[in-house]
Amino acid sequence: MKRLILTAAVFVMTICASAQQVADLEKAILNVHRENGMQHGMLSVCVYNITKGQEVYSYNSQMSMTPGSVNKLFTTGVAFARLGSDFRFTTHIGIRGNIDREGVLHGNIYIIGGGDPMLGSYRYRQTSPDSLFDGWTRALKKKGIKRVDGRICYHVGIFDEQPLHDSWPWGDVGNYYGAGVSGLNFHENMYFVYFNPGNKVGYPASSVRVSPKNINVHGTCEVTTGPEGSGDNVIIYGSPTSSERLYRGTVPLGKNDFRVRGALPNPAKQCADLFASYLRTHGVSISSNSMQVFSQPDSLRMVLDYFSSDYYTIAQYTNLTSNNIYAESIFKYLGYAKYGKGSFSNGSKVVMDYFREKKLETGGVKVVDGSGLSPRNRVTTDFVCRYLMAVSKESFFNDFIRSLSKVGENGTAKHLLSNLPAGMTVRVKTGTMDGVKAYAGYIDAANGDRLAFAIISNGHELSSAAAGEKLNKILQKVVSIY
Repeated sequence: MKRLILTAAVFVMTICASAQQVADLEKAILNVHRENGMQHGMLSVCVYNITKGQEVYSYNSQMSMTPGSVNKLFTTGVAFARLGSDFRFTTHIGIRGNIDREGVLHGNIYIIGGGDPMLGSYRYRQTSPDSLFDGWTRALKKKGIKRVDGRICYHVGIFDEQPLHDSWPWGDVGNYYGAGVSGLNFHENMYFVYFNPGNKVGYPASSVRVSPKNINVHGTCEVTTGPEGSGDNVIIYGSPTSSERLYRGTVPLGKNDFRVRGALPNPAKQCADLFASYLRTHGVSISSNSMQVFSQPDSLRMVLDYFSSDYYTIAQYTNLTSNNIYAESIFKYLGYAKYGKGSFSNGSKVVMDYFREKKLETGGVKVVDGSGLSPRNRVTTDFVCRYLMAVSKESFFNDFIRSLSKVGENGTAKHLLSNLPAGMTVRVKTGTMDGVKAYAGYIDAANGDRLAFAIISNGHELSSAAAGEKLNKILQKVVSIY
């Protein structure tokens, strides 16, 4: 039988946990690790009592593990510290050239990207492409512009030209969750493709349309029909710079116009092209095609500063829905704010600098992206708990903890845990990848104590849902002793 290692188990009897309760927790963890599908993988658990400043329990807590989207706890927490809850991303609209008496701009319109992950988002009326472009158009018309003898130029230089981390799996990057980021994001760097299934299971499906309208995407459909209720099992393949997409997988029988989300190629260019199209249909003609520029002209005159929602709102959405593009935009902006260029390496430096500032020992810890999509990210559950404890002492903590899913109420962990002891609140960030399942967050016990916990499984041979059930057993046992 595989030997399971129990490391540094610390039991503090004054923390409302009896010796029998601790023994029951230990037994539950060992049983989960021995179960089919878990026994060949790695399992790590750690619980800290923040109120008393003590480690309560640990199991393999120094093992270096891939955290999945638990990584977003670092990105969002450090951004609260470095940017502040009131920070807003800014996109600039400017012009260069002269406007004659007839309202002709002899020059170009410039969109200067600021890394805003919400720009043109379909989720909110005020950020939708039509609302966005309407505001930009009105600002230009106020300058007297009726026609542009030139083009729309776009600048993405706030971030580097590497939208994807080089370790992200190829099977992810054509899908919306692997879209990557640009200095000028648009529509959350994603698009919708709609499928009609065949008449029977196994029959070919067809892709019928895409949204937003007029985007430059060309798909080859190899999707077939799955059973009724089988959901979205489509994988989209394609690079971030190519308009060509390959669709494979299945859509459910009986669901016409079935919507799937894909990674939008060249989001900055798509933004500029769609804005040019909007202008042409709203009374402002443009003579030339859109073009990327690699420096801002000295004589640029700003027409409009377009602000995102505040960072507090963006952080809530990032963690509650585990949105990768929001996390990567924040991560790269941290690098830009500190080092003058948004990149994965600079974002990593900022995060690691924060850990050192808080005197957190980082053995076994490596943060390479903001979302947790990279399998190269590494943490220990002990480190996650110590980080959560450090953040709990920060002035922004109340804003940060609200961004975590409240068990029984909202977000990705809404349905986690079958029941909670009276007076207890649990907030969680979940993480899921192929062979990775992770939970981390805070427990506010009825006696007033606050705890930090982290549970991570790597290398299991179970579906995401099945692995989640195993980890849920452990978390259920943890909360039951408080």
